[in-house]
Amino acid sequence: MSSAPCTIDIAHSPDADDAFMFYALATGRVSSPTVKFEHVLKDIQTLNTAALESRYGMTAVSYHAYPYLADRYVLTSAGSSVGDGYGPVVVSSRKLDHTQLKGKTIAVPGELTTAYLALRLFEPDFTVKVKPFDEIIETVVSGEADAGVVIHEGQLFYAAAGMHKVVDLGAWWKECHDLPLPLGANAILRNLSSEIQHESCRCLSESIQYALDHREEALQYALGFGRGLDAKLADRFVGMYVNHFTTEMRPEVVESAQILLDSGYEAGIISKRIQIEFV
Repeated sequence: MSSAPCTIDIAHSPDADDAFMFYALATGRVSSPTVKFEHVLKDIQTLNTAALESRYGMTAVSYHAYPYLADRYVLTSAGSSVGDGYGPVVVSSRKLDHTQLKGKTIAVPGELTTAYLALRLFEPDFTVKVKPFDEIIETVVSGEADAGVVIHEGQLFYAAAGMHKVVDLGAWWKECHDLPLPLGANAILRNLSSEIQHESCRCLSESIQYALDHREEALQYALGFGRGLDAKLADRFVGMYVNHFTTEMRPEVVESAQILLDSGYEAGIISKRIQIEFV
């Protein structure tokens, strides 16, 4: 008699791109005889904090958070969200030059997010105002912050909300290093068996590939998590962050992530120096 499958909590953001990635797993298009997945939906800052407590077997995390989790989690080869010449955008309700960010109050979607790390590397001198990612623009409009860093679909909506772009941190990173900016990844607990780790990674990779191969079907599902995105914008947003960088850990992503984390350590933003590892 075969043993019951191992049940793993798989935690990710309730966003169109994550919904697209996990569509096949969530709907049974991809499954495993040895691993059963229970989906948990939380915003990325909450997931970063939960990972500090090893709360979920497999979880989305920010690359910035990984140095603090690397003793408990290892990254998975599939599942990275990478901005190639684009990424989190610093916005303001009035036109600002990027040199004018110095000393300003800037709303960020969490201090463990890669958006925060990239901003600190771009401009070290500012006052932090931590807000949920979907309240960043409102915080700037109200005058509570001089500027804010928008992530997720906010990168497509900020102009319609009357915001002005100060700097696109993904474009800045590309200009500096000629590399894409790794933003989010998936990670799995190190104390799980090698068999379970690799089977979980296989399922994640197949789920992503299934969505890419059945785009319209997966997009219809993802629209339910789009927070106001229409079909055209959802397709654009998903294409930005679920692509050839997401199906496998490409060498340029590893290189860029290592530069990012080493730069954070050398700047005193990250307290631990680590090497990128993935299953």
